[in-house]
Amino acid sequence: MPEATPFPAEYTAVLTGAGSKRGIGRATADRLAREGWAVAVMDINGENAKAVAQEIAEAYGVKTIGVGADVSDQSAVNAAVDEVEAGMPPVVGLVNLAGISSPTTFMDETAEGWDRVFAINMRGTFLVTQRVLRGMIDRQLGRIVSISSISAERGGGTYSKVAYSASKAAIIGFTRALAREMGVHNISVNAVAPGPIDTDIMGGTLTGERKAEMSAGTMLGRVGQPEEVAALIAFLLSPDAGYITAATYDINGGLQVS
Repeated sequence: MPEATPFPAEYTAVLTGAGSKRGIGRATADRLAREGWAVAVMDINGENAKAVAQEIAEAYGVKTIGVGADVSDQSAVNAAVDEVEAGMPPVVGLVNLAGISSPTTFMDETAEGWDRVFAINMRGTFLVTQRVLRGMIDRQLGRIVSISSISAERGGGTYSKVAYSASKAAIIGFTRALAREMGVHNISVNAVAPGPIDTDIMGGTLTGERKAEMSAGTMLGRVGQPEEVAALIAFLLSPDAGYITAATYDINGGLQVS
């Protein structure tokens, strides 16, 4: 019977789209660093990625690196991961956070707009995951978490419309199918589907009025905080979560009951 591969003495998590000051990615980077992970911040804005990495290193005393890459560009992704692997401990964790929203209604959506959403949200997840998996398969150890959305499960009904919902639904199918292929390599693959979270992805910083509107249908009567999503992601990356795979975890305050 296969045995679970233990974590090495030092290990790295790669986080895409984690260069924003007010996002789930930044909160996750802080949480993982606090728990002893080395952290690689990948963002389309390389300067932001480097700044976040430096701040985390100074705050938590862990190894960090910031790299710039458009996740929809295969050459850029390969170069960024090459840099991470050359200078950091083994990559054990990957969090696919890079994503864009789209408030455009279906009949106003263009092919170019549709392709842009899928290029970042789904193609980017595919490219980064495939590249990072090379080392994970070699080591027979890995944890992958990709960010879906309540919008995928409800069929929209949020700030973003059909293109976004479809791309985030694709993440769930991707997660389940990839988990089936990667289980033999001791690599878990899971998704997290947040509901309304207090970040800037939905058209900018949320006002009090927008928070009240977005939290109206939740059982807890509030929007979530990035740190709450980060805590769930950190658990799914941890050694304790080694027997969890192909799952989609809702974190939405009870707005959607699956």
